[in-house]
Amino acid sequence: MESPAQLALIAGGSLTALASLAHLACIWIGGPAYRFMGAGEAVARAAEAGQWRPVILTLAVALVLALWALYAFSAVGLAPGLPLTRIALWVIGLVYLARAVAFPLLKPLFPDNSTAFWLVSSGICLILGLLYAFGAWRLESDASRGS
Repeated sequence: MESPAQLALIAGGSLTALASLAHLACIWIGGPAYRFMGAGEAVARAAEAGQWRPVILTLAVALVLALWALYAFSAVGLAPGLPLTRIALWVIGLVYLARAVAFPLLKPLFPDNSTAFWLVSSGICLILGLLYAFGAWRLESDASRGS
């Protein structure tokens, strides 16, 4: 039976992997997907015009998210061991939590992004941050108890 830490990290890793795939879908589908995801009209039009900037930025985000999912899966033994896994889980959790609460500061920097984008993505980041932080905390707690 999985521990609470394992369940949190499996959930967090799975949702992060889905987010990575959603970003890849934006690249594959193009403008309509960027619009649906709330990235803004300028990004959607740039993708439709065949510009590389949206593709490169979206691919970078997808790769980071895939790596983060891999760290969660590595921590619970579902993927090969990665270096600095416990530290990485804390950092990932904190980055997600920072992104969740910093959206009012970020929103003016990306004026084309919809309000729905900011609310939904910030809510998702909050949930993911809590899952990663809880998983990291419980792994530390279990390790210190010798479990």
